[in-house]
Amino acid sequence: MAAGFSLLETIAAILLLALAFGAVMHVAGAATGLTGHARELNRIAMLADTTMDAMGHREPLREGTATGAYDARYRWRTVVTAQDPLPGQAPDLHVYRIDLDIAWRGGGAARVAHFATLRVQDEPRPASTTSVAGP
Repeated sequence: MAAGFSLLETIAAILLLALAFGAVMHVAGAATGLTGHARELNRIAMLADTTMDAMGHREPLREGTATGAYDARYRWRTVVTAQDPLPGQAPDLHVYRIDLDIAWRGGGAARVAHFATLRVQDEPRPASTTSVAGP
């Protein structure tokens, strides 16, 4: 009886090794694609967080729609709507719903991420006509 492997056994082993290597490469490629997708969604979430945080700070919230672009790839659209007051709600507090859509092209297709939040804002008080300083 001869020791060692036959040509058929060697070819079968190489074929199995090639199939296993192909499967590993497929999994590695899919993981790389998912990492890129997760990175893109993380960027979208950071843009949304920055936009939502800025709303109502520079100027009071007003009902309406606004649009703009972060850069050549990402566009945004906000819709601000006043919410009906809740029973017992202070009359000088107003609740606004802010809807934010961020649109971009990813993987050859148009994509949109939607974010929404509620924001409470004091009613702007009129300026006082009396002076607290002396004459």
